[in-house]
Amino acid sequence: MNWQLFVEGFVTLFVIMDPPGTIPLFLALTANLRPGERRRAAWQAVAVSLAVIVAFALFGQAILNYLNISLAALQGAGGLLLLLVALELLTGKLDDPQTAQGGNIAMVPLGTPLLAGPGAIVATMVFVQGSDDLPDFLAIGLAIVAVHLVIWAFMRYSVVIRRLLKDSGILLVSRIAGLLLAAIAVQLVAEAVRAFVEG
Repeated sequence: MNWQLFVEGFVTLFVIMDPPGTIPLFLALTANLRPGERRRAAWQAVAVSLAVIVAFALFGQAILNYLNISLAALQGAGGLLLLLVALELLTGKLDDPQTAQGGNIAMVPLGTPLLAGPGAIVATMVFVQGSDDLPDFLAIGLAIVAVHLVIWAFMRYSVVIRRLLKDSGILLVSRIAGLLLAAIAVQLVAEAVRAFVEG
């Protein structure tokens, strides 16, 4: 196996997916869930992210070509979806238990586009396109799995942090997370617009 490619892929995906940065977002989005439901949301989000990234690693370029979708369009769509979630965090709409029950937050927005976002998808596709043989593909696959195990560990043990912060702390974290998420979303949309203009 190509260990150099494994390290390169792991570090790249770790930086893009930012496991420590998922903690405040995970705590904010799961604030109304019971401990067991939070643990289930953690592994479900990781499973969804892993499935999406593996699917795009294998078939991503073919899917985008078939649908005539550019990477910039994918990035812009992800940014807009994140912006909607950020606005709900900032306005407290996600604090409403009925809102939390309305959908599976482990799939959207946690699994995608927060974890399996445009950056991680594009990076994975680039690694796959630059690979030539089985050891390279094994290294990339192992790097993807390793990063997702790290993300799961951060989410799983963020429950301990929740106990320390209490409800008031979680409310503060959710508002900060909403602001940061809005900034990330605007950055994604801006990069997509710039790619369209330059392209």
